[in-house]
This record gives sequence, structure tokens and C-alpha cells, in this order.
Amino acid sequence: MPRDNMASLIQRVARQARITFRSPAGPAFGENLHRLQQLLDKVRAEDLHLAPRGPSAAAASSGGGPPWAGVVPPVSYMHICETENFSMGVFLLRSGACIPLHDHPGMNGMLKVLYGTLRIACMDTLPSGAASAPPPPAAGSGPCLRALFRSRQHYTPASPPCLLSPHTDNLHQIDAVDGPAAFLDILAPPYDPQHGRDCHYYRLLEGPPAGAEPPALPREVWLMETPQASDFWCGGEPYPGPRVCL
Repeated sequence: MPRDNMASLIQRVARQARITFRSPAGPAFGENLHRLQQLLDKVRAEDLHLAPRGPSAAAASSGGGPPWAGVVPPVSYMHICETENFSMGVFLLRSGACIPLHDHPGMNGMLKVLYGTLRIACMDTLPSGAASAPPPPAAGSGPCLRALFRSRQHYTPASPPCLLSPHTDNLHQIDAVDGPAAFLDILAPPYDPQHGRDCHYYRLLEGPPAGAEPPALPREVWLMETPQASDFWCGGEPYPGPRVCL
């Protein structure tokens, strides 16, 4: 049997990611990205030897909050591989967990849900000076930026990958809905503060009044940069799936 036919699906995804993000400005980038998207769309939890967490992970505590609050990380990460051009791993969110609104400076990204349901809100930063109105009073003295709130959608294992580019859907918030969830994540290139690719967190400064229908999307919004939330942190877990060699 040819060696490529013996390779695991996640190995083939990693190889295609290496080809795709080796030359993100090259003429074949669009075609290579499409091939990577097609491969990523085939990945299922069982391909990585993952199974949804048990019923206790989705149970509510007697106090009304998630049972893991303040005890274990709301989010865990399984590292699969990393090169100078891309990183790949799995994020596991406990029931009710949220990865707060954050950015990916100058980066491409792909996200494929493996189990559970995610609600993903995506935004674009707008050019400096594009604001048609001043920030709301709630902004205070923190740094603010104008953004286009593009979409808020639910993703399941049956959904195609969620894509982001340096200029489109580059800011997003990820919430686990109705139970635990997991997704395969590719970032290209990886975060690297020394090269200007640090993660920044934001808070939406405007929203609908309580009980009102959310405003239609897309729409322009104000965001304020904030420190990482005290109730959000990411732990680490060993990756149980097929080995990836690059």
C-alpha cells in the first residue's frame, strides 16, 4: 500500500497545512487553502481518539453555575504539532465555557468542531478613523477600536470549518452551547509576541437592552481592549490521537 494511503487523516491535514502556509502570499495559496479545508472537513473526533466528556461535564452545580468553576480550567489544549508557519491542536471547552473575544494579528486560522456545539461570534477591525461616532461613555479611558460585527453562528461536527484571515473574521468569541465541546484549531503563523503576534482580549461596549432582540448583523460596534478575564484560563492535556510527523 502506498505510504500516503497509510497516513492518518490528521497526518494528511498537517502535511497540507505545511504546504498551504509555507507561501501564504503565493499564487497557489487559494487552491492549497481549499484543499486543506476539504481535508479538515473530514476530521471527526474518533480520528483523534477523542470522545465527548461524560454527562457530569454538562451538569449544573447547585449554585447555578458550572460545576468546574474555580476548580479546573474551563478550557484545555492538546498540542499536536507546530512549525514556524503553523500550529495545530485541539481545544476542549467544558459546558458553559467561553473563550473570550480575542484577535489573531496577521494570522490565518481554521477551526473544525469535533463534538458538541459552539456559538462563534466573528468581527473585523475597521481602519483607524473609520468611526462615524465617538466611543460610548462606558469606554472609560481604555484603548478602543471600531469593528464590524459580521456574524454569530452555531457550529457542530456537521458544519464546515470556520475560517479567519488577517483581515476577515480575525476577532472571535467562542462559547460552548448546551454541553462540552471540542474543536481542532490551526493557526498560521502561530502566536509569537516577539514578532507582533500576541493575543489581545476585547469587550463589546454596546449591546441591546435587556430582553430586546439583538440588532441585525453585520453592524459596526465599539470594542475596548481588556486584560485576560480572571475566570478564563487554559490548561493542558496530552493528545491521544495518531502521531504527526513533519
